[in-house]
Amino acid sequence: MSTPRHARPGPLSGVRVVELAGIGPGPFAAMLLADLGADVVRVDRPGGAGLGIDPAYDLTNRNKRSVLVDLKAEGGPETVLDLVARADVLIEGYRPGVAERLGIGPEPCLARNPRLVYGRMTGWGQTGPLAHTAGHDIGYLAVTGTLGMIGPDPDGPPTVPANLVGDYAGGSLYLVIGVLAALRHASEHGEGQVVDAAIVDGSAHLAMMIHGMLAAGGWQDRRGVNLLDGGCPFYGTYETADGGHMAVGALEQRFYAEFARLLGLGEAAEARNDLARWPELRAAVAARFRTRTRDEWTAVFEGTDACVAPVLSMREAPGHPHLAVRGTFVEHAGLVQPAPAPRFSATPGAVRTGPVRPGADTDEVARDWAVPSLTGATPPPDAAVKEPSA
Repeated sequence: MSTPRHARPGPLSGVRVVELAGIGPGPFAAMLLADLGADVVRVDRPGGAGLGIDPAYDLTNRNKRSVLVDLKAEGGPETVLDLVARADVLIEGYRPGVAERLGIGPEPCLARNPRLVYGRMTGWGQTGPLAHTAGHDIGYLAVTGTLGMIGPDPDGPPTVPANLVGDYAGGSLYLVIGVLAALRHASEHGEGQVVDAAIVDGSAHLAMMIHGMLAAGGWQDRRGVNLLDGGCPFYGTYETADGGHMAVGALEQRFYAEFARLLGLGEAAEARNDLARWPELRAAVAARFRTRTRDEWTAVFEGTDACVAPVLSMREAPGHPHLAVRGTFVEHAGLVQPAPAPRFSATPGAVRTGPVRPGADTDEVARDWAVPSLTGATPPPDAAVKEPSA
């Protein structure tokens, strides 16, 4: 059950965030802050943000409130600056220079609110020869070397990991880390700043361990031949008799021994430490998995230390017994979705509201944030201005 609309649990309760509407990693970063209790106001533009999804199902806009502001109309930028004056954080995902041309770049925003954390989310970053060019997740991963390492076949194409590694891991998560660090600085020194979060930077940074292994000679600079990229026969996926798949991650010797025993590998298990025999081992493992269905193998490995799990679909995952007990997925207003993460013992987050409708909260935000320009009203002479909480 969701909490009341105005009850804002979470460790970021009291933090105010202005999100300039966009698509992809920016909205997801703002959702993370909202899940943790921040009061996130999304500034939507008339006509929408250009994402082909019904706003009622855009889960990255849960736990937020929305106002409509035409940034190209007279008074639009000034209204955003009125919100900024009362905010702790601003998040935008425009190409470099766009916010400046609209009159809501870092300079005017920090002039109105010197403690503001101005979070910028782009693919290429604010500087560099490609900064002003278009791009998407797959291209950012491609040039950082991250995409090139993903895939089980050294002679085949790289595997595209949806937009999870670039947009959300290399982008959103690094923006949130930067925003939280800058909030800490602002709270201690009263000084705001700009956070330049680029997907190319984050995606490269995510591969830190692999770069270390490469330098040490423990990783080949090609995919499908290494310990963690599908090249290892006891770290990968295998098809079952019914067309399902099982995921195997039996890296350590003690886990591998349990895996080999339960799978019934027999003498073929001895090929583990002989790289020349890995093709033989892979064939033996594949042959064993094809003798039973996914559910049958799941029952065999359930509760053991063999490090084997069934590969579930997105619709199946919420029903997994472990995830169900932990509440990893929740249902709110008829929509099944991942629960807020991580978890806090004293200040837990929650799904308070579903996906926000563009402009649905204009009057409410105008009142709560004391920004009458949102509705064109005249401010009362004693209108209170909330000081930023950071």
